[in-house]
Amino acid sequence: MFNKILVVCVGNICRSPSGEYLLKKLLPNKEVASAGVGALVGKPADSMAAEVAEVNDVSLEGHVAQQLTSELCLDYDLILVMEKGHIEAVTKIAPEARGKTMLFGQWVGQKDIPDPYRQSREAFVHAYSLIEEAAIAWVKKL
Repeated sequence: MFNKILVVCVGNICRSPSGEYLLKKLLPNKEVASAGVGALVGKPADSMAAEVAEVNDVSLEGHVAQQLTSELCLDYDLILVMEKGHIEAVTKIAPEARGKTMLFGQWVGQKDIPDPYRQSREAFVHAYSLIEEAAIAWVKKL
């Protein structure tokens, strides 16, 4: 049913690439991508995000940030956002995507996953651990 999953955050360099590449690893039979509602287009994954993912056996190598568009939303079956406020941001870009947009943390108490951008290593580790917990919960649901 949900064969194409789009993971969304703001800049598309920290949380959504981590979620994307972790889901790709956990769900090799699904197509997973990521984008940002205010993407730092063309940028690679944040170095600290990549480092924390690498420690957890996930490579963000080759990631390039892209802007969320209505076309991209149309192309995916499920859109997973990092914070409740991102649902509104996605809906502004693609109103028709509202029904297939859910929280990445939906199955772990509907948690928001805080943005670690330009924060400490601990902030990145905390965000990654929430992403991992939520990704495992999604794998069980899918």
